[in-house]
Amino acid sequence: MDGSCNQPCNLTRTYRFTDEDYDCRRHLVFGADVEAVLEKFANVVTAGRSHCDIGLDLRSPLEDFRIPADLDAIVNVASYFGGKSYEDIAQAQSVNVMGLMKLCEAATRSNAKHLVQISSIFAELDTTSHLYGAYSLTKRHSEEMAELHAAQFNLPLTILRPSQLYAVGDSQRKHQGFLYSLIDNVEQGKDVLIYGKNDALRNFIHTEDVAQIIALVIQSRTLGKYICASIQNVRLTEIANAAIEAFNSPSEVKFLEAKPNVPDVAFQLNDDIYRILHFYPQISLLAGMQKEAARRRKERENSR
Repeated sequence: MDGSCNQPCNLTRTYRFTDEDYDCRRHLVFGADVEAVLEKFANVVTAGRSHCDIGLDLRSPLEDFRIPADLDAIVNVASYFGGKSYEDIAQAQSVNVMGLMKLCEAATRSNAKHLVQISSIFAELDTTSHLYGAYSLTKRHSEEMAELHAAQFNLPLTILRPSQLYAVGDSQRKHQGFLYSLIDNVEQGKDVLIYGKNDALRNFIHTEDVAQIIALVIQSRTLGKYICASIQNVRLTEIANAAIEAFNSPSEVKFLEAKPNVPDVAFQLNDDIYRILHFYPQISLLAGMQKEAARRRKERENSR
């Protein structure tokens, strides 16, 4: 896709997008909710196990990957986060590695012009990390297999490695239990309790920023592998204070020094993708908390 294709296009009955000088094309989004951003310039077709235009499970046989021909981009955000049991490890391998391998092959067979794989910054973890496990291992392995396929079959490939995601609403609650528990406590005026003495580091990026980055990657046809994270790590007290300010809460932050320290979850960061796209994440931690506070206020008002 031409990098100049940055204007909204109008949907026609044939699902072809037109806007005078621009031919805005079709995209297949795999199990994601980034349609709102992509629909500003493209016809989006969703695929996944439920509530999608096309029924597709990454665990299915390759023959079941019925992808429309000549798509301009496929975006895969499907992942299995897994656990420590044999079943969890096997599922992580099936979805994250074998599923992506099949998607790569299906993309090649259908003459897709670009595959965007949403991986994770956890793919950078080594075996000494307390967070190292089936998820991080299979995400890294899946990247390597996708890169191998792309090199052998000339499939244009972009791999994005987001840091920990948060959003307006509860879509990320399952994966960010500590963050959403903190927000809940602050909303209720309860104190934020941090175990130990370590004001641990974290890195969060808002899903709205990630969606915009995906859209810009597609529009500019940027290829390669990139970290997609906030440009700075933040401490737990900074996260708590942002929530306290956003909710105008009387909560206080307290360290339970007799408890074991909370370890850091921080990474070496770079802004390569942002310099290429001429776009940096726009939603600060405080702004993200304010968005969530506004949503909850509106939800309460509507329930009266």
